[in-house]
Amino acid sequence: MVGNQPSEIIGYYILSATSTLLDDLPDKISQKLPKYPQVPAALLGRPAVDSRHQGRGYDEILVLDALRRSLNAATVVASYSVVVDAIDEHARSLCEHYGFCVFPDRKLRLFLPMKTIADLFS
Repeated sequence: MVGNQPSEIIGYYILSATSTLLDDLPDKISQKLPKYPQVPAALLGRPAVDSRHQGRGYDEILVLDALRRSLNAATVVASYSVVVDAIDEHARSLCEHYGFCVFPDRKLRLFLPMKTIADLFS
């Protein structure tokens, strides 16, 4: 995300392809998916807003942009969800605010199904 000055970076994130183990998902979700050992996903990595611009809503803009791009990419490359690894409990609660669900055995790894993202943008 670029600010008023072209050289000013306000925030950034990285999107990449990843997968999760079917067995790592909550049972009520994994039971509805095909029984392949790996479930394709998009990984939202290192979302961050420059400290000088925090508290102005840029974090929400970054997350929504990443979700929209992930949803668009999922129309070409299969992806069940967007996964994010929170760096701490505060980041985890911020992700949960956006609807992300915690993996049962990993408190700082969260996911948001593409169906939920599609509903968000419809």
